Amino acid sequence: MIIESLRPLAAVAVSLLAAVLIMICGNRVKPDVREGITLGAAVIKALLVFSMVPAVLAGNEYYCSPWEIVDGISLAFRTDAAGMVFACVASGLWIVTSIYSIGYMRGHHEKNQTGYFAAFAVCLSSAIGIAFAANLITFFIFYEMLTIATYPLVSHYRNDSAKASGRKYLAYTLISGQLFFAAIVTVYVKYGTLDFRAGGFIEAGSMGQTAMLLLFILMLGGGAVKSGLMPLHGWLPSAMVAPTPVSALLHAVAVVKAGAFCVLRIVWFVFGAESAAWCGGGRLLTWLAAATIILSSLIAMRKDNLKARLAYSTIGQLSYIILGIGILAPYSVTGAAFHIVAHAFLKITLFMCAGAIYVTTGLSEISTMGGLFKRMPVTCVCFTAASLGIAGLPLLAGFVSKMNIIRGAFMENKLFFVAVLVAAALFALSYLIPVVRIFFGKEISSPVINEGGEASPAMLVPIVITAVVSFILGVMPNAGPQLYNLAVMAAQGGGPIG
Repeated sequence: MIIESLRPLAAVAVSLLAAVLIMICGNRVKPDVREGITLGAAVIKALLVFSMVPAVLAGNEYYCSPWEIVDGISLAFRTDAAGMVFACVASGLWIVTSIYSIGYMRGHHEKNQTGYFAAFAVCLSSAIGIAFAANLITFFIFYEMLTIATYPLVSHYRNDSAKASGRKYLAYTLISGQLFFAAIVTVYVKYGTLDFRAGGFIEAGSMGQTAMLLLFILMLGGGAVKSGLMPLHGWLPSAMVAPTPVSALLHAVAVVKAGAFCVLRIVWFVFGAESAAWCGGGRLLTWLAAATIILSSLIAMRKDNLKARLAYSTIGQLSYIILGIGILAPYSVTGAAFHIVAHAFLKITLFMCAGAIYVTTGLSEISTMGGLFKRMPVTCVCFTAASLGIAGLPLLAGFVSKMNIIRGAFMENKLFFVAVLVAAALFALSYLIPVVRIFFGKEISSPVINEGGEASPAMLVPIVITAVVSFILGVMPNAGPQLYNLAVMAAQGGGPIG
């Protein structure tokens, strides 16, 4: 049943309003005001999003179309199960990331905080717009908005390195975005609709096989770039010059997740499994994802900078999602959708740990962090737990998502990709467990900016929260908003379970 409501629009708009208020306040008010607006908007957005979950679980969808862009094409929002998974993750983690950002910005005495918090709010508005977009044109508008809003965050420090990274990010994402738009126009001219539909609306054989594969590639270019699929990943490691909360945003909350979600939308809700298989698009995705998983893991092992190692870990982990979608089986797509959740909580934990270590000790290279457990035991334990979850060990969220992807690969008799996923787990252990071993090993004499213990509570509490949630979702995947059931519904076409 369709429920006409302004709630999807309100969930998108609340952080846009917050961004405007933050910019108006600027530096003319105390930081507490700016931070209060950020936290208030984050809480309101999350409440709006989570309030719609029960109806979606029951098989209903909230719908809102505030205006018609051109004849026959409207700006429209719809809360289906797939979008709700992404929206719950993005809105929930915005609260945690906002608290962490306040602690980081204060602890590191960052400049340009007004622009930072305003851009962050626009990014979250864009993410919810992407999640709730009912058609390709609405999706594209918010997808490009996310690109533009992320640029000032990547170039936050405004030095030569930050500006170069920002330009590189724009070059990758804007060029692929224009190719994406060209494909959207082609789809509308050929099929007369842009509305997402469970099972897709592009029929196999409705155009030549080569032409359909080319259309598939053009449409997925934007998603492949933002999700870091090799060889389109170059912007992501460069973006690590940004502050750690931005890295957390890029890797866990919005940007790369938007890329993975884009692939899910295009493959499962535009082409559908039959057409994606017929044109060879699914096969192309699986092989690119498998290569990315292996290569990014090998590169991650060689990185001594902690954020760089985590960046290449993200490139590989996001390819789990792409691989699950490319296998084109309901179980693998369920795993891919739930891995958006699992990876978000696990990877944001790792990045927030890296930021806490840097703000508290000034250390960024892994080789200098010997014996860190004695100084920051809670941070090190949370990092260890998230590392095991990233590797897919039981009792943590990563196990649930990866087992579903493996099950889908088995059912489709794609045993090579089962082997890739098993090898990837070993690779993840091989580049993260050495970090843990250094934390718990012999203390290395390194210059630090603070000989004290843990980071401030504003930074430490979010780390503990995300680590605990990662464990809860590993033991009870349907705890809270039933994100696992939403993932199952997304893979099965959106109807209620049972």
